[in-house]
Amino acid sequence: MDAHPSPQNTAAGAQYPTSFKDLLAAFEQQFSDRLFPETPATLYDAIDYTLSNGGKRIRPVLCLMGNALIGPLQLDSFLAANAVELYHNFTLVHDDIMDRAPLRRGKPTIHVRYNTNTAILAGDTLLLYAFEYLNCMQGRYKQKVTAVFTEAALGVCEGQQMDLDLENMPLEAVSYPDYLKMITLKTSVLVAASLQMGGIIGGACSEDQEHLYAFGKHVGIAFQVQDDYLDCFGDPGKFGKQLGGDIITNKKTFLLLKAYEFASPVQRACLNELLSSNSPDKVPRMLQLYQDCKVDEWALREKERFTQTALQHLEDMTVVTANKQPLFELADLLLNRGY
Repeated sequence: MDAHPSPQNTAAGAQYPTSFKDLLAAFEQQFSDRLFPETPATLYDAIDYTLSNGGKRIRPVLCLMGNALIGPLQLDSFLAANAVELYHNFTLVHDDIMDRAPLRRGKPTIHVRYNTNTAILAGDTLLLYAFEYLNCMQGRYKQKVTAVFTEAALGVCEGQQMDLDLENMPLEAVSYPDYLKMITLKTSVLVAASLQMGGIIGGACSEDQEHLYAFGKHVGIAFQVQDDYLDCFGDPGKFGKQLGGDIITNKKTFLLLKAYEFASPVQRACLNELLSSNSPDKVPRMLQLYQDCKVDEWALREKERFTQTALQHLEDMTVVTANKQPLFELADLLLNRGY
C-alpha cells in the first residue's frame, strides 16, 4: 500500500509548545500533506472530501498531548495521531450510512455526495490506512501502541452495535448501566486510547498509562452527559444547536433514561404519551417533566462526578504538575461550555 510513510516537516524529538491550540496547528500542518494514490480517482477523491470536511481533531491532538506530557514529541506520535484521525473518520463514514444521515458538519455526507458503495469502500480504505500509519512506527513500543489502538477500535464497533440494539429496545428495558457502557465504548475509549498511545510513545510507566487512559475515559463520559444536558437546557447561542433535538427524535439519552427511572406512575404515563407524540409543545412539556423529575440537577451532578474522577487520575500521575496544565485546561474547555 502506498501510504504516506511519515509526516513531513516533523522531526523526532522536536520541541513543540504543548497547548492544544499549538499541537493542533502542528498536527494539521503534517496531516494536510498526506498522499494518496491518484487512482482510482473516485475512491481517493471521496476520501479527500471527507477528510477535508472539518472536525475538531480532538482525538489525534490528545495523542500528541499524551506524548508531550511525558517528554519531547516523537515522530511516531504523529503517525499514531494520523491513525486515530483516519479511524475516527472511518467510523463517521459508516455511521452516516447506517443512520442514512444526509449531512455531516453542514455538508452532504459521503454516501450522498458520491454513492453508498463508494462510501463503504472509502471507509474501509481509511481503516486500512490507519493501520498502515501504525505499521510505520519505529519505536520498540509499536506492538503495545497497536494493541491499545486495536482494542479501542473494536470497542467503538461494539459500542455502535450496542447503540443500534438499544435503539430498538423499549425504554423500560434499557438500564442506565447498559447505556453508560454503550456510551463509554462508542465515544470514550478512543479518546482514552489516544492519550494512552501518546503516553506510551513518550515513555510513560504502566501506572501513568493507566491514569492517562482513565482520565480520557471519564472526560469523554462527562462530555456526553453534558452534551445530553445542553441539548435540553443549554444556551442555544453558546451550544450552537436548537434545543430539544434529542427530544424530537426520541433519542435515548442520560436524561430520558433517568426521567423514566425517577418518574411517578402519573409522570411515566405522561412521558410515554410524549414519546408517541409529535405535537408542537412536545419539547417544552418534556423539559418541564425533566425538571419535575429533577433529572436536570442529576445530570449536572453526574457530569461533575465523572469530571472529578478524571481530574483525580491526572493529579495522581507521577509527572511534574506544570506538564499536566495543558490537559487540565483542555478538560475545563470541553466541560464548561454552553451554559
